Amino acid sequence: MVSTEVGQLAIGFDLDMTLIDTVPGFRATLEALGAELGVDFPVEEMTRRLGPPLEQLLEPHLAPEAVGPAGDRFRELYPDLAIDSVPALPGARDALSAVRRHRGRVVVVTGKFPANARRHLDHLDLEVDHLEGWVWGVGKAEALRREGCSVYVGDHVHDVEGARAAGVLSVSVLTGGCTRAELEAAGTDVVLESLAEFPAWLDEHLLTTRLAALERDLTARGSVMVAYSGGADSALLLAAAVRALGPERVVAATGYSDSLPAVERDPARAFAERLGVEVLTPATHEMEREGYRANAGDRCFFCKAELIDVLTPLAARHGLAVVATGTNADDAVAGFRPGIRAAHERGAVAPLRDAGLTKAQVREASRRWGLPTWDKPAAACLSSRVAYGIEVTPHRLARVERAETVVRRLLGDDRHLDLRVRDLGERASVEIGRDRLPLDPSLAADVERAVAAEGFDAVQIDPRGFRSGSMNEAL
Repeated sequence: MVSTEVGQLAIGFDLDMTLIDTVPGFRATLEALGAELGVDFPVEEMTRRLGPPLEQLLEPHLAPEAVGPAGDRFRELYPDLAIDSVPALPGARDALSAVRRHRGRVVVVTGKFPANARRHLDHLDLEVDHLEGWVWGVGKAEALRREGCSVYVGDHVHDVEGARAAGVLSVSVLTGGCTRAELEAAGTDVVLESLAEFPAWLDEHLLTTRLAALERDLTARGSVMVAYSGGADSALLLAAAVRALGPERVVAATGYSDSLPAVERDPARAFAERLGVEVLTPATHEMEREGYRANAGDRCFFCKAELIDVLTPLAARHGLAVVATGTNADDAVAGFRPGIRAAHERGAVAPLRDAGLTKAQVREASRRWGLPTWDKPAAACLSSRVAYGIEVTPHRLARVERAETVVRRLLGDDRHLDLRVRDLGERASVEIGRDRLPLDPSLAADVERAVAAEGFDAVQIDPRGFRSGSMNEAL
C-alpha cells in the first residue's frame, strides 16, 4: 500500500547490503572476535545473509550468557576493522542523488549500531537527512512513518516486513542474500537487480503516482474551469481534466488583454477545441489596476488577481466547481511568486502543484500523451519583459511584441527558440537561447537594428543568453 498524501518526498533505505557492502568489514571483525574468544565462527555462512541483528547471528555459536558481551565487544572492534574496507554498493550514490533531484529527503533505517552506521556514512560521504539505527523488521515501521517515507528500499525479507508494517511501498534489491522468490513471497512490491536501476525506477514511479493523484483530484472536483494560457502546464492540466471528467464538464478560459501575445492566441484556442472543450476568452483589465501599471516587484499579484476575479464569477455562471491554474510543483518552491499568492487568496486551486508534478514531469507526461505543447518554451506574459519600476503601458507591450516577432523571423522563426526582448526604458536587451549564441556578427547587427526600429534608442544582445525570470535578478 502506498501513501498518496502530497508532501515532501522522503525515501527510506536500509544500510547493510543495500547501500554498502558490509561483508569485508563484518568478516574481519568476526574473525578478530573469534580469535579473542577462542571460537571458530563459520564466517562465510554468517556473512551470507547479513541484515538480522548481530546477537541473532551470534546466538547459535555462544552460550546464552556470552552473547551480549560478545556483541558489545564486536561493536568495539568494528570501527578499527570494518569502516575503511567497506565500499558503497554500485548505484548507491546515484540512488541518493535521484532522491535529491526530486527534492526529496533520504532516510536510512537500519538494524546496525547507530554510531557505526554513522561512521560508514561519513567515511563514504553518503549524505542522509535522518539516520535511525538499531531497529529491525517490523520495528522499522515506526521510524518510516514518523519520517514520512513513502518508499523503503532494502535487501532482506525483514526489510519487506518493515515496509509493509509502515504501509509504504517495498522496493527490494538483490544485493543481499535473499532471492527474488523469497522477497516476492514476503510481499515486496518491486524487485530491482541493484540500486543502479533505482533512479529510472523512481522517475517512473513518481510520474505515474503523481499523474494518478492528479486524476483523483480532478475527478473529485466534479467540474473545472482551467485558467488556460496555452503553455505546457495549463495545456496538460486541461488535457488531464478532460481525461478525468469528460469535455462536457471542463471549460478553458483564456484572459485576453494587451499582455497576452497575439501569436499565442490561435494555437491555444485550436488545442483546446481539439480536446472538445468550450473555450471562453473574457477580457481582463489588469492595466486598470494601479499596482499592475506601477510594475513593482509584485506586479504579477495584480495580474493574477484580475484574472481570477474575472474567471471566478464566470465559472459560477457556467456551473463549474472551481477555477484551476497551471501552477506546478517547481513554481511553488521557486521563491518570489506573488501571482501564486493572489490566486490562492481568491480560492483558485492548483492541481498540478498539489499532485507534486514538476515542470520536467509536466513535459514528460505531455510527450507521452502526444500533446504538441510538451516541448513548448516558457511564454510568460509581455509585461514580464518590462523592467521593474518602469510603468507598464499598452505602447510598451506592443513594441516588445513587435520586436520579438521580427527577431524570431530573423533567427528562423523557430517556435522552440527561447527569446525575450527586455524593455529597460529606452534601451532593450535581447535574450536568446544559449544554444544559439554567439550570433554571427552580421546577423547580430541585423537583430539589433530591427529591434531599434521598433522604438528603442539602444539595443544589446545579452551575452549570457536567455534566463527565465531574469528581471527578478534586480530585486
